[in-house]
Amino acid sequence: MKIEDLLTTLRTAVSARAVFGEPVERDGVTVVPAARVLGGGGGGQDLPEGEGAGLGYFARPVGAFVIERGRVRWVPAVDVTRLVTVAGAAVVTCLLTHRGFVRAKRRRG
Repeated sequence: MKIEDLLTTLRTAVSARAVFGEPVERDGVTVVPAARVLGGGGGGQDLPEGEGAGLGYFARPVGAFVIERGRVRWVPAVDVTRLVTVAGAAVVTCLLTHRGFVRAKRRRG
């Protein structure tokens, strides 16, 4: 794959169509899903024995625009994995901090 082909593929993959999904309409309400899309690529040189190229991208839902009665509102997506990770990190931090205070207090007598 040539670098030009790789860049064309990357531009196509990381486009507005990848960020905004197809609108869904039901009972007068239109929902337009949105995602955060990150992408990148790389390539090798035109050598007689082999070329190299790579492409990757990551997409994660972030929410949706809801259009109802002529008004638009943003509804964020809830990332349960991120919430659990942050809550777990907060609990561990609190426990370690509390343990440090207890040890310091015992040393002081």
